[in-house]
Amino acid sequence: MPPTHPSIEPILGSVLDCVGVTPLVSLDRMFPDADIQVLAKLELMNPGGSMKDRTARHIVVGGLEDGSISPGGRLVESSSGNFGVAVAMAARVHGLQFTCVVDPMASAANIAIMRSLGAAVERIETPAETGGYLAARLARVQQILADEPDAFWINQYANDRNWLAHYHGTGAEIADALLLPPTVLIAPVSTTGSILGCARRLREHAPDLRVVAVDAVGSVIFSGDRASPPGSRELPGAGSSRVPELHSPNEIDDVVHVDDATAAEACRELLLTEAIFAGGSTGSVVAAVRRILPTLEQPARVVALFPDRGDRYLDRIYDDEWLDRARERAGRPADTYGGAPAMTAVGAT
Repeated sequence: MPPTHPSIEPILGSVLDCVGVTPLVSLDRMFPDADIQVLAKLELMNPGGSMKDRTARHIVVGGLEDGSISPGGRLVESSSGNFGVAVAMAARVHGLQFTCVVDPMASAANIAIMRSLGAAVERIETPAETGGYLAARLARVQQILADEPDAFWINQYANDRNWLAHYHGTGAEIADALLLPPTVLIAPVSTTGSILGCARRLREHAPDLRVVAVDAVGSVIFSGDRASPPGSRELPGAGSSRVPELHSPNEIDDVVHVDDATAAEACRELLLTEAIFAGGSTGSVVAAVRRILPTLEQPARVVALFPDRGDRYLDRIYDDEWLDRARERAGRPADTYGGAPAMTAVGAT
């Protein structure tokens, strides 16, 4: 068999080489206003099912190259699900071990995928007195590191390779694809790596870009008088019970808080109007787009990051009984987009 030559045959070396180069899709059916174009960056089409594939690949490859990750060594991380899948995939390709610490909010599907990829999954059952499940997960990570000092903690909340993955990847792809730069970027936040990486790259071409963060009701990322009211969250992905070290609020112009029920309703509307089968963080972004459009100067060009797909949320977002309970938690009847607090300004505008 003759050797494969990439310049002749487009054959990639591994599934990690499939990460990125995701499409931009115009959402004309859902947002038909002729003076406002809404483009979705379909990060849910990454091979692991989310934009977290970019971060995992960038951190693992970079760590192997600079020696901070030893060949055959162990990776350790706390994850609500999608990032755990992404790291498990990268670890399998590079012959690394991986321990992922999760909590009851992680979907059964994500846990099953990680274990099928050979990851060790530890589930924390009791939240910490302060900081909730995330603090408890991170405490367990520290215990693992104490027991295995050669293990490498990815630490997605503080690792600069997180935002750099999106500066060189997602943001660069958007900048290169669009002849006319966007006027608004709307993206979900948890570690804040993706929104900051994209914003920093796009502002090199569009310094007046308006950056809108989509946070979960109950999250503490935007603390102080701009914080979301505390509340329970069942959808993993968006939001956090701690402020990430990467967080740079002065680079965010606005924040929209979205509750679980509103995110789920937006997912269902997205599926019916655009046939895009998306997860909870994507639904939050759709709801935020809906809420922010009336505030935009026209004409406007909006790019929205769609970070996750819906197949791992069949027992939540796409389950009618779960949605009814989510509406009850939000304190409202079954009306669409009725439950989350209004948009508030943050940082410089």
